[in-house]
Amino acid sequence: MSTLLDNPSVRPPLRPTREVIREEPLMHAPILAALADGPLTIPEIAERIGAPANETLFWVMGMRRYGKLVEIPEADDEGYFQYQAVNQEATS
Repeated sequence: MSTLLDNPSVRPPLRPTREVIREEPLMHAPILAALADGPLTIPEIAERIGAPANETLFWVMGMRRYGKLVEIPEADDEGYFQYQAVNQEATS
């Protein structure tokens, strides 16, 4: 069964990966601000910062790689992992 989003003419165009990665340093502050109230999943972070989830994934993984964020070991009910800033204590 297909949906409207399966139609390429309806989906928003993806930006080049190089462009998304180049923005990572600029996105640290908004992502850390979104995480100030506690751990969030990628879709929740994306919603709070007003960015697409696929781009937010790149930025969060970059921040995780360089030790700015940590992943909470257990996934939520939908299978998403939560991330938190390294200066926050684990809440789960």
